[in-house]
Amino acid sequence: MTSSRRFPVPLSVLDRSLTREGEHPGQALRETVRFAQQAEELGFLRFWVSEHHAVPGIAGSAPTVLAAAVASATSRIRVGTGGVMLPNHQPLVVAEQFGVLESLFPGRIDMGLGRSVGFTDGIRKALRVGKDAADGFSEQISELLGYFDGTGLVRARPAEGLRVPPFVLAVGSGATVAAEHGLPLVIGASRDERRTLEAVKTYRAAFRPRPYGVAYDGAARSGASPHGLAPHGTSPHAPAPYETAPHATPHETAPYVVIAVNAAAADTPEEAELLQLPEAWSTALSRTHGTFVPLVAPEDVLGRTMSPKERVAFEEARQSQLRGTEGEMIDALIGLVERTGADEVLLTLNTYDPDDRLRSYRRLAVAAGLAQGIRPEPSAAG
Repeated sequence: MTSSRRFPVPLSVLDRSLTREGEHPGQALRETVRFAQQAEELGFLRFWVSEHHAVPGIAGSAPTVLAAAVASATSRIRVGTGGVMLPNHQPLVVAEQFGVLESLFPGRIDMGLGRSVGFTDGIRKALRVGKDAADGFSEQISELLGYFDGTGLVRARPAEGLRVPPFVLAVGSGATVAAEHGLPLVIGASRDERRTLEAVKTYRAAFRPRPYGVAYDGAARSGASPHGLAPHGTSPHAPAPYETAPHATPHETAPYVVIAVNAAAADTPEEAELLQLPEAWSTALSRTHGTFVPLVAPEDVLGRTMSPKERVAFEEARQSQLRGTEGEMIDALIGLVERTGADEVLLTLNTYDPDDRLRSYRRLAVAAGLAQGIRPEPSAAG
């Protein structure tokens, strides 16, 4: 039964371009672009891609390049990164890349930034970064933003003077850094919700409003809504507000929390659970063997004999996932928003069959009131 409760905040999408067993990584990238087009049709606010290097099961290694492909294939949905791992790059180059994106797709680009470095010594060596590269994350953000507001070491073209809203991923000290710089925070829903609530509380308490510079004057002049919503009195989820939503970004004078959650919806909770098994298994292998492998079919996961360590890691990976019917999921997500005070929800789901993923997102979009005139498709089993 579909929930009739109206979803209170915007819903967005994160896709990490996970590969499937036996599939060339290029196919996963093409699926990401196609999925972005589908997410736009369903009425989601943003579509973000991620950065992972030399990971067998993840094709998304160049987020700004992939974001350009996504933005080119869509016309309304905001496009961004979740995120660019800033310690892996020179801030000037990142500013130039996002300046190019914003110049080509004005008013539609988001700049999500993280502090993670390569997972292994070999990857870090190839990236020319050390384990301690993330220690300078706050300074790197200051330098990066300076190139947009004209206070950088050099004049970054075409970034200077452009408004590209930055977001900070809460990895390590990310929440503290976001608060110090007066930037929106993106935080994952932890299996221990107390940790998430404490991080959000700390962020809000420590938040220091960011003074407006050249790069931020454009929003004030455009009359954009401060939190990525449609103008007052209109639905933030119907297709029409996308005429203004691409120019609407979180305000730098107040905390803004985006909570990321792995969520699956299907005819029954049992069917939804099957959708999440492949990613949970790859995550378990990453934590126990150091390698995130391509997704395998849920039937293959269920048929495997796991070691005790693998079983523990597998169950832990599943604990942070939400699953159920679309009505149950909307109610669960609303509850999460109410407990965390989140201003936006960033949904992620990686299934073995991309069509199963689309069906899940369609169910959530319809139940949340995003997709006008679109009906959920029956499950593959149905």
